[in-house]
Amino acid sequence: MLSVLRAKPYLFVIALLILHPESSFAASAPKSAAEAAVYQGADRERFLVEGAKREGQFTLYTSHTWFRTFVKEFEKKYAFVKVSEWRNDSKNIIRKVLEEAKSGRVLVDVVETTADGMGIIKREGLLQEYYSPQARYYPDELKPKGKNGFFYLPDRETYNSLGFNTKLIPPATAPRNFKDLLDPKWKGKMAITSTSTGVRWIGNVMDLMGREYLEKMSEQDVSVQDMAPAALIGLVNSGEVPLSPTIFDANVTLAKEKGAPVEWRALEPVVTTVGSAALMSKAPNPYTALLFIDFLLSKEGQQFIMKGGLWSPREDVGSLGQKFKKSYLDEKYSLDELEMKFTQWESLLRQFFIKKR
Repeated sequence: MLSVLRAKPYLFVIALLILHPESSFAASAPKSAAEAAVYQGADRERFLVEGAKREGQFTLYTSHTWFRTFVKEFEKKYAFVKVSEWRNDSKNIIRKVLEEAKSGRVLVDVVETTADGMGIIKREGLLQEYYSPQARYYPDELKPKGKNGFFYLPDRETYNSLGFNTKLIPPATAPRNFKDLLDPKWKGKMAITSTSTGVRWIGNVMDLMGREYLEKMSEQDVSVQDMAPAALIGLVNSGEVPLSPTIFDANVTLAKEKGAPVEWRALEPVVTTVGSAALMSKAPNPYTALLFIDFLLSKEGQQFIMKGGLWSPREDVGSLGQKFKKSYLDEKYSLDELEMKFTQWESLLRQFFIKKR
């Protein structure tokens, strides 16, 4: 027998693989977290689950409240994992991530926020490129590519356009496009938010209609409310503000469920804000983080995302129901360009709608 194996050593290797197939997995499995992040083997899920069982936890920083509920769904599916979730706005998330990186003590594994925040973290070199088998279901324009994978992938969309009080404005007479907002009958009846949502609205109008349109809108006595769209919809509900072009459809949906006399209408192109998920390059729990991202981007995960009043950018789920034209402002420009544009748009907001009053 020994002489046979000496003559044909490959027979010994074949026998070893048959008797111990796990040795093949061990030989081909990634040796580092960076390799694991871009691993595309057929046993990827098993590989991540085994790693997640060893880690047993991961930390998520997110800028949306629905993830507080979403992570519980993940914990149900993978009962051996405990999630630590911290929510704040994009600016505070960026600040916390940068402070952790500077101190050399990274606590977060996955960051989930909008493109402006992602761009800053990416520019600082803090993101790990990763692969997900779910990526093929998402638009290419929302998937910034690196050498071996993606820096982040989209997981939610929100749409910002016209919200109006149906008791004061019957749907048949409500504006249907940007030009309709210039009708004298809407003078003194509109409001916009002063937050980044309002700034994006300015940017969208500039790209679509130009500066002259803003000048004409400023003659409509548009009030500027220093509040988030989620609060502004309350003024629309009460009738204090009959209509606003800076309202998220999700806020209207939730208000209508509570019996509020409000409606939402897409004035094309609709400003679309995208939330994406990124893996930190020094993530303490990379296997669990990757398992979470795969679940988040899956059809099952995206269907649960939509239960929170959000929409899915996944092309075989949420986007099917959205027939209007979208404006991806944050993805349209590079980070440096976007920062410059935001400064310009904020200046126009002050010039035409704040200082003028």
